[in-house]
Amino acid sequence: MSESSLHVPRVAFFDAKPYDREYFSRQNSEGTVQITYFEAKLTAETVPLTRDFDAVCVFVNDSLDAEVLAQLKQNGVRLIALRCSGYNNVDFSALGNDIPVVRVPAYSPHAVAEHAVALMLTLNRKTHRAYFRTRDSNFSLSGLIGFDMYGKTAGIIGTGQIGRITAQILRGFGMRVLAYDLYPDNTWAAEHDVEYITLPDIYREADILTLHCPLTPENLYMINKGTLSLMKPNVMIVNTGRGKLINTSDLLDALKTGRIGQAALDVYEEETEYFFEDHSSQILADDVLARLLTFPNVLITSHQAFFTYEGLTGIAQVTMNNIVSFFRDERLENQVTV
Repeated sequence: MSESSLHVPRVAFFDAKPYDREYFSRQNSEGTVQITYFEAKLTAETVPLTRDFDAVCVFVNDSLDAEVLAQLKQNGVRLIALRCSGYNNVDFSALGNDIPVVRVPAYSPHAVAEHAVALMLTLNRKTHRAYFRTRDSNFSLSGLIGFDMYGKTAGIIGTGQIGRITAQILRGFGMRVLAYDLYPDNTWAAEHDVEYITLPDIYREADILTLHCPLTPENLYMINKGTLSLMKPNVMIVNTGRGKLINTSDLLDALKTGRIGQAALDVYEEETEYFFEDHSSQILADDVLARLLTFPNVLITSHQAFFTYEGLTGIAQVTMNNIVSFFRDERLENQVTV
């Protein structure tokens, strides 16, 4: 037996939450790899912790900029395992081909799609506000009026697995569903009575616009002052994709002026300092986020769309398989290539 086959890979696991430990420990019950959990995010300040590790496992708010990547290379890290689908936090121009990056391209797409629809229903019918009213024995209906989703037009931007499932759920509500994707799936669209149209047209026609595309240099801030001006005044915008798909300052201005109707956000462009952490005893220094939280027609959740039993299980399974495959010199099905 070779020396490499006897070596148990050491993995530095950053931004570890209790649920991460639970689900990854379950997947690693046989000790196939040696995981050291760090509560801290991976940053220039914490990257020295990776010395003597074979791999790092990171999440959406860990930093993999040029400085961090240079230190990872120096420390002999051989693999970067993203336990998420997005990889916009990796500076691939600085990384080059020195360290492979693997990811979880899909994990319970139903979880994310169902959360997107939950946001729509909650914001529309104001069930979150009604809950707090009735807890105070306030049974007034004033200010809680919504609209029938039946017969309205939904615009889906991005028809990967999550976008397609969202579209199918909304078709079940009797909505007209329009879609945009760089690579349209016309066979699927025909089967589910979904119509692909141009981006400007989807902005103009949607009553509910929901974002399910990855973040790329081409679609950075695709929702901005110009595109917002094309939309219906009562449009609801839902984002469970990536925070920087939306220029939040422009969104805030459109909400303040009544240019658009409602917004539901599970992601936020400056979420790194806030999401996944408890800041309830602190003052929010982010003025845009603080202002958004004051709007009755804005609903924000803390990047929880993936957060189901099935979602966490899938993330742990695929991430562990990616790590084990690499150290067994097997083909990497989920390697990121840019």
